[in-house]
Amino acid sequence: MNAPQSPAETLRAALAGLLDGLPPRQAAQAVERLIGHYRGATPTDAPILRDRADVAAYAAYRMPATFEAVRSALRAFAAAVPGWVPGGQVDVGGGTGAASWAVTATWGGVRPVTVLDWAEPALALGREVAAANPALRDARWQRSRIGAALTLESTDLVTVSYVLNELTAPDRAALVDATAAAAQAVVLVEPGTPDGYARIIDARDRLIAAGFHIAAPCPHSAACPIAPGTDWCHFSARVSRSSLHRQVKGGSLAYEDEKFSYVAATRFPPTPAPSRVVRKPQIRKGQVLLDLCETDEQLRRTTVTKRHGDRYKAARDADWGDAWPPAESS
Repeated sequence: MNAPQSPAETLRAALAGLLDGLPPRQAAQAVERLIGHYRGATPTDAPILRDRADVAAYAAYRMPATFEAVRSALRAFAAAVPGWVPGGQVDVGGGTGAASWAVTATWGGVRPVTVLDWAEPALALGREVAAANPALRDARWQRSRIGAALTLESTDLVTVSYVLNELTAPDRAALVDATAAAAQAVVLVEPGTPDGYARIIDARDRLIAAGFHIAAPCPHSAACPIAPGTDWCHFSARVSRSSLHRQVKGGSLAYEDEKFSYVAATRFPPTPAPSRVVRKPQIRKGQVLLDLCETDEQLRRTTVTKRHGDRYKAARDADWGDAWPPAESS
């Protein structure tokens, strides 16, 4: 008997037929326009995804990367709230539903899910793709303008991924406040750029002011120790490229790395990591250099050598974004 597919495998299979019948030139043009938008910094007051061609290109181009980035953030969050399972999710600006797929990959079972977006073509395609995922077959796909006028129903978990960039500063603030009023837990994900990090820091500050505790990636709820303008906190998720993904992206490699910034916060006290690896570990002869954000609100570099025994082995296996030390080495 074949093993059941993972949500990631199911998603790739569901995306495989999206561009059937769409001329490659049209798909490539849609992807180029979308790349230009997502790399830009100008808020818009109109839906970015205008029609089926746009949505199909977006799903093939962005959905796998968004899924992996949000899943990576949710894994770190889940480790900080052991035993907690969301009873429901609202995915704000969810488009085709990548963040909702990531939730199903993080916690088993079926829960009420509502995906809000103001692009009806995105919602329609998201509903179509979600038919392949038993945990999302009863999800609600609801057209809603994302901004200051948005009201959210009470739920356990609100996700907002790659949305804040599309809003004006007042609308961003209003949206973060609305998530804080509605949810027990909030997970926000933005591109791993200096501007994306700045939006996450602003949202983090608002969540703390609303009484939330930071669960991840930070090991504390105090001020970020990175001096403004000197650096930015971001992480990386490996994305496997299907043949469809390579077709629309024009790439030849079997993978790409999605850079992202995020914050996960809760109304209830979490158990955050003792410290977090905030740069790619540097493996050298007989030692590993780890850049860590620590509970005393400091950034420090620690050197782990062979004389540290099992901890050295753990350091060689450590990845960017991991908690440190691992539970078995603490």
